[in-house]
Amino acid sequence: MILTLTLNPSLDRTIEIAALDRGAVIRAAAAHLDPGGKGVNVSRALLANAVASRAVVPFGGDEGRQLVRLLAAEGLDMVTVPVAGPTRSNVTLAEPDGTITKINEPGTALSAEELDTIADAVLDAAHEADWVVASGSLPPEVPADVYARLCRRFAGAGIHMAVDTSGPALACALGAAPALVKPNLEELSAATGMLIRRLGDVVEAAGKLRAAGARTVLASLGADGAVLVEEQGIWYGEAAVTEPRSSVGAGDAMLAGFLAGGGRGPDALARALAWGAAAVRLPGSRMPGPADIDPVVVAVHPPDPSRPLTSPLVPHSG
Repeated sequence: MILTLTLNPSLDRTIEIAALDRGAVIRAAAAHLDPGGKGVNVSRALLANAVASRAVVPFGGDEGRQLVRLLAAEGLDMVTVPVAGPTRSNVTLAEPDGTITKINEPGTALSAEELDTIADAVLDAAHEADWVVASGSLPPEVPADVYARLCRRFAGAGIHMAVDTSGPALACALGAAPALVKPNLEELSAATGMLIRRLGDVVEAAGKLRAAGARTVLASLGADGAVLVEEQGIWYGEAAVTEPRSSVGAGDAMLAGFLAGGGRGPDALARALAWGAAAVRLPGSRMPGPADIDPVVVAVHPPDPSRPLTSPLVPHSG
């Protein structure tokens, strides 16, 4: 069983438009409202593919109650924790060529007592889990080491922990030796201070994260695919997507596929890419099921270090 924790869940509204024209009145072609948050999406993807999962979800206000209703309607196994602040709402504008514009609310602060209650809920459920996935941004005022503290608790119990976050929360988590981290290209560049232009740069940056404590690094590169760096080897994979609809949640579907595939090696990477590519072909933040997933579109092989990325990144300066 795979347990997920989302400290900053959301209601995600995706609006499909012909083009983003600032200052204009834009008529939507379609709109979708989905439960959101990175860990929530991991659990939703696992549920869609009949992989046992449970989600720990703090919720508050009318938005939070609506989030819980949507998740219950999907049949998600979850532990809900009421909190004082309202659950955030996010808006995504999706254009036909796959361009995504996201507006994410920051969320509301969690008190120390609420964090303790959430941590207790995770620990109570974790004894049944093979993996615990801590995903997403932290709400305001939540200590950056919250994922690291959980990771240390689970390590003694032999439970693998995967962390998908950014900034100080990622830096703190690395020091707690997580079994897996899943940065995207921007997060990888920011965490290492590297200019990342080629696959060789990705491999080098992932090696730095492993040197800092992570045992396995699954780097998602958007349209460029993904790189897996672990003790057993280094692999690169790519998946063709001819008609993208929305990339919202695609990285979460990728992480879910990787863990469903065993959480190591090229076969797990291939499954991760197939699930992620399927999510990109779907509207909103809908998670793919078996009928949506096509493993034929995936190719996995050793990386060519000289291969350039289509969207290279330089590290942030501030």
